[in-house]
Amino acid sequence: MDLIFGLVLITLTCVALHDQPFRRLAQRWARTSFDPTAYGLAPRAQLDPERAGPPMSAELRREAQAIADAAWDGDWRPAAAYVAGAGRSWDERWSRLELLTEIADSGDAWLTAWRIADPNCCDAATLEAKLLVRRAWAIRGSGFAHEVPPENMARFRELLPAAIEAARRAALLSSEDPGPWVVMVTAARGAQYTPEQFAPLWAGLAERAPHHYEGHWQGMQYWCAKWYGSDREMLAFAERAMDAAPAGSPLPGIYLHAVHELAKRNAAGKLLASAQAKRRLRAVAAALATVPPDDPHLPALRHLLASFFYTSGLYAPALEQFRLLGPWCGAAPWTAAEDPAAEFDLARGVSVKRARARPLPRETGPVKSATHRHGG
Repeated sequence: MDLIFGLVLITLTCVALHDQPFRRLAQRWARTSFDPTAYGLAPRAQLDPERAGPPMSAELRREAQAIADAAWDGDWRPAAAYVAGAGRSWDERWSRLELLTEIADSGDAWLTAWRIADPNCCDAATLEAKLLVRRAWAIRGSGFAHEVPPENMARFRELLPAAIEAARRAALLSSEDPGPWVVMVTAARGAQYTPEQFAPLWAGLAERAPHHYEGHWQGMQYWCAKWYGSDREMLAFAERAMDAAPAGSPLPGIYLHAVHELAKRNAAGKLLASAQAKRRLRAVAAALATVPPDDPHLPALRHLLASFFYTSGLYAPALEQFRLLGPWCGAAPWTAAEDPAAEFDLARGVSVKRARARPLPRETGPVKSATHRHGG
């Protein structure tokens, strides 16, 4: 087995070394001769590193602002109606709770009034618990544990158990709503739950919403090597989610997030060179093609997919994703670069050259990206 592994590693290394001169030539061409519009891509002058995709429509912006204004004026009823309007579409319901969390984070007297007026409302109780988790993480920050001031870490550790308890109480108000369980799954890693403690939380969520996107993203985070799992456990979790996802769901994109976790540690190269990963990437692309074009998760997933196609040498599929993305480049992995637009444009150009793409007829023009509900 060790001999086979060694031979595979040597083969991959040789392939990578052989590919380097060709990629350097393609990079030179991309910087000096590449005309994006000739290949159905957005012009360089239109590249926007501030957004992952198109902005929210004017109609949705007005609706969100009206809900926020009413809430800050003390009227919680439009917020309640907004969440209830999602019905049993649990991903949509969670997305609407995300908006209300943003509103409440800037002033939550209306949420207190809602809880008092309707103490048996699961949405209000879930929002209250979710807000506690948000504020706990804001205190902790995004640094490694040793970088967090002790007093901040102590406050963080104090708030998370309270948030989990609030979510448990919310779960008692609706036996079918997965929202409280998403909150518990989110808080579990910060609350230092062991895998044995985490398991019933995940089971409770999966029982109610087996394909919940945010729930799976949080579950994947729990199984990361930097928390309570390993690279192998994280990838296995993501692959199970991908394989079980129904048509039209963005859930296969969780696999891309798992690969991105590896890429952030420069540990994705060997995986992306494998035939198995390339099959996975193609399967993700096919799955995303069935997702409604206004799904808010789609832009960020397409950016990751384009990047991983590019890194793995699948240049033609990468080019297809770049055409779908249009001018938007304000998303990972491009935003990790000093100049995201330049990094995005270079990847586009190299993909064109290495895919041996032919210029499109001039009357075709650049392919327009899909209109998404959220692009920030």
